[in-house]
Amino acid sequence: MPTAHSNGLKIFYEVSGDGPVLVLHPGMFQTGASWNAVGYAQRLRTDHTVVAIDPLGLGASDAPTDPAAYALERRVECVTAVLDDIGADRAGVWGYSMGALTALGMALHAPERCARVVAGSWDPVDGFASARDHAFRQLGLPAETDAFDVLRQGAYADPSQAAVIDAADPSALRANYEAFSRDRALDAGLVSVDVPMLMYCGTADPWHEPMRKVAERTTSDFFSVPGADHHGGWVRSAEILPRVLPFLAADRR
Repeated sequence: MPTAHSNGLKIFYEVSGDGPVLVLHPGMFQTGASWNAVGYAQRLRTDHTVVAIDPLGLGASDAPTDPAAYALERRVECVTAVLDDIGADRAGVWGYSMGALTALGMALHAPERCARVVAGSWDPVDGFASARDHAFRQLGLPAETDAFDVLRQGAYADPSQAAVIDAADPSALRANYEAFSRDRALDAGLVSVDVPMLMYCGTADPWHEPMRKVAERTTSDFFSVPGADHHGGWVRSAEILPRVLPFLAADRR
């Protein structure tokens, strides 16, 4: 895998396909290869140069243990470093969950590098806090429960995510979580962003309504994945790709 460098850290990525550059950024406990596992990359690489990133702390990328390394601006710098490494001035950016946070961060902090942004399942207003509170209510957990442990245990039920967790540095995973769990209030800045954006979310995901409302306020495109929870909004690629592909192709018409 090729390697980019950002703030002294190595970022691994994989390039495949041919056409306009499209960066794929996975969520927490996932790597760039996760986009292959559920059928996205195979379809996208037929008409895009697909750049699948291993985020900091995950996969083959470096794994710092300081939460400051995972601040949203640093995540954006990792993506722009990859674009610099492949010689791309601009690219489409598609992220899911924590990857959606990064994709929206690109629209905020590096709009000149974004051709289009696709963001799946993230609350731009309250961030991870709204999903944490929902999970605590559903599970009857006290407020002082360690949310990172709940998140990790839930992800571990998926064998592919369990493999990523087992291969990662636990301290880096914790630092990653500590950073993204504090990222919120992106919506105010997104209102004035001049980047075409498409947002989507499963209707059974606690982030559905917050995301839909932000899409409305920012005049972004939005679609729902009927009946899908957070996991379903990721794995149901056969339903999601037909909604995203026309958006990605709009500039080529």
